[in-house]
Amino acid sequence: MDEEYDVIVLGTGLKECILSGLLSVDGLKVLHMDRNDYYGGDSTSLNLNQLWKRFRGEDKPPAHLGASRDYNVDMVPKFMMANGTLVRTLIHTDVTKYLSFKAVDGSYVFSKGKIHKVPATDMEALKSPLMGLFEKRRARNFFIYVQDYDETDPKTHQGLDLTTMTTRELIAKHGLSDDTIDFIGHALALHRDDRYLNEPAIDTVKRMKLYAESLARFQGGSPYIYPLYGLGELPQGFARLSAVYGGTYMLNKPDCKVEFDMEGKVCGVTSEGETAKCKKVVCDPSYLPNKIRKIGRVARAIAIMSHPIANTNDSHSVQIILPQKQLGRKSDMYVFCCSYTHNVAPKGKFIAFVSTEAETDNPQSELKPGIDLLGQVDELFFDIYDRYEPVNEPSLDNCFVSTSYDATTHFETTVTDVLNMYRMITGKTVDLSVDLSAASAAEEY
Repeated sequence: MDEEYDVIVLGTGLKECILSGLLSVDGLKVLHMDRNDYYGGDSTSLNLNQLWKRFRGEDKPPAHLGASRDYNVDMVPKFMMANGTLVRTLIHTDVTKYLSFKAVDGSYVFSKGKIHKVPATDMEALKSPLMGLFEKRRARNFFIYVQDYDETDPKTHQGLDLTTMTTRELIAKHGLSDDTIDFIGHALALHRDDRYLNEPAIDTVKRMKLYAESLARFQGGSPYIYPLYGLGELPQGFARLSAVYGGTYMLNKPDCKVEFDMEGKVCGVTSEGETAKCKKVVCDPSYLPNKIRKIGRVARAIAIMSHPIANTNDSHSVQIILPQKQLGRKSDMYVFCCSYTHNVAPKGKFIAFVSTEAETDNPQSELKPGIDLLGQVDELFFDIYDRYEPVNEPSLDNCFVSTSYDATTHFETTVTDVLNMYRMITGKTVDLSVDLSAASAAEEY
């Protein structure tokens, strides 16, 4: 281990593994270490015995739940946009050859106490029970404007400058009701709260276009895809990529201590009496606790069930977004469900998650609106964890710390953090302009 590296990466969470892969492809000499003896860090997948041990303190789950090895329960459950940044990153790095994906059946939104399919196109808007007759027409016109909008073609802008106009102003121009704004902003554009209404409309329009483009890739019921056997496959895919390009991996390395020189710049990492020298360190927040601050808590319920969620057209995999306003909250709630069709549970079993940013001292009770949608559950577990973000200045200490995973059940925010970190580390932007139509990234099985 007593060698010099360009970058040492600490932790094998998805963010760290993507960065390790990208930096190795760039030709940097990378050492990747983890205190755990498994990949994934906080974003690992657990079998049933591991799940039981973590939440019940023993590893003897009841026999009727089936074989432990048939379970792959994600600790940070997230779907991927079929046309989104993570899929583009997978194709750019060729990690797709290590993974198989399957489309997610349904995308729903909670409105006025009921679950509705998210309308994503002008034709779907006309059929949606979310809106009355006149509102459908207004929504249809708005969808057509978004579908036709091309940033490089002023003729499609209808005289509007979306870089200065706020989302609130654009929506007011189309006369949409608060309930319509709610599902467009939260279930289509995937904003986590209502701050977007006072921000430039171009971001929301781009997000809506991404949703529609992702939906069109499979002509399926949702814009999302998800790996067979769960997300635990993703960090390992990027780890393999790093290894192919000369990256070195060391798991089960306890007490990784980051070393600094007299100027406060990182100069190496020590573990078990050996020090590896380096110019830069990339890590999750747990490895540099004096360079982070707490920014919130995520509350999550994990359920094992024997049936799909009601009112989702018997979907075997589904996302339901519960917008903040519908629940009288400051942030959204997310329901994520997948099943044996994605090889994450034995035949006939479903895994559901309810996640949100904790807003009170009783996070379990906050999750009730989402849990109520699940119906009868075989087992229910609760997980609460703190979220952190870095407070250091990387240009001064050469430490690049990722932000903790949020409560969302999609990956767009996660990859944005990764690509920003990559730009800070290398001074370059990852070119993700790949031809998705020619790529076999997300073949449906």
